[in-house]
Amino acid sequence: MAIMRTRARIIRLIRNGLISLLLLPALAGLANSQTQTADAVDTIHIDSNLVNLQVSVLSQDPLKSPMSLQRRDFLVLDEGSPQEIVFFESADAPFDLVLLLDLSGSTAEKLKLIRKSSKRFVQAARPLDRIAIVTFTDEVQIISPLTSDHKELFRAIDDIEKPGGGTSFWDALRYVYEAVVKPGQASRRTAIVVMTDGVDNALPEVGGEGSRTTFAELANIAGHSDSVIFPVFLDTEEDEVKRHRTPASAYVLARAQLAQLAEASGTVVRRANRVSDLENVYEQIMGALGTVYSIGYQPLNNRRDGQWHEVSITLVDHPELIARTRRGYYSKSLAATTAK
Repeated sequence: MAIMRTRARIIRLIRNGLISLLLLPALAGLANSQTQTADAVDTIHIDSNLVNLQVSVLSQDPLKSPMSLQRRDFLVLDEGSPQEIVFFESADAPFDLVLLLDLSGSTAEKLKLIRKSSKRFVQAARPLDRIAIVTFTDEVQIISPLTSDHKELFRAIDDIEKPGGGTSFWDALRYVYEAVVKPGQASRRTAIVVMTDGVDNALPEVGGEGSRTTFAELANIAGHSDSVIFPVFLDTEEDEVKRHRTPASAYVLARAQLAQLAEASGTVVRRANRVSDLENVYEQIMGALGTVYSIGYQPLNNRRDGQWHEVSITLVDHPELIARTRRGYYSKSLAATTAK
């Protein structure tokens, strides 16, 4: 409803002659490519040139939730040039959350933690928020598709079986980006909470085949995705190293890689040995995802050249916060507009 009110308000601007066309954004990922293509993002039809951004704000401090922000707190850059914000509104919006759970042999002692933590995320969700549950070992399994049915989600969590097998973490996360997270739904934020020790069998000195996807490929996908990732590190190092099943060096690499994935989304890695380690994290993540800022501006460079226009947004005097929105848009060429 909040999103509908936002659109209705912009329509009133159109009727008042301030703009002639609402240019709705579309979220798009680059899960299948390392380069930007015209098919990966929205093509904006410029009869007028209002660009509407849907912005989410995350706190870099895991113990604090983002504050409520005003128009003056945002700086929009289009092709590096500051833009005047002509429309601003904040609203609660539903979101999609994927719980990606590591059930490999190394996490066998963490099953109770995984189940309880997953249920807490479900409990923190609002009626219109949707959650999917995906597990992985050396294979990926969708335990529950995206749904807002909490009873079904609790049942799916209870049915999770005891972990076992190898670990293809990078393949599993890539699968979520490509097959589970749905780009192009402008009214929804999308996020992935991954609970794992991060040790893929493809890491050096770790036995087993591991992922076919390289970490470099995965990092590129994560860096270009509109989905936010929240890694939760399940600390299995002491037992695995003591039993000579995984070298300590693999955990050093795994933690660094999880930190790199988090940094790409403007989040941090949470560490969990017990359920209490994640107190307040559930509500913080849900709250950050649920608030969307709608920001509209008229580009100073309004060339209808059909080219990619890079967009970035920063927060003024709020170094503790990170703003996320789509990376840009393709404007429709003047020739195509004339040919209509």
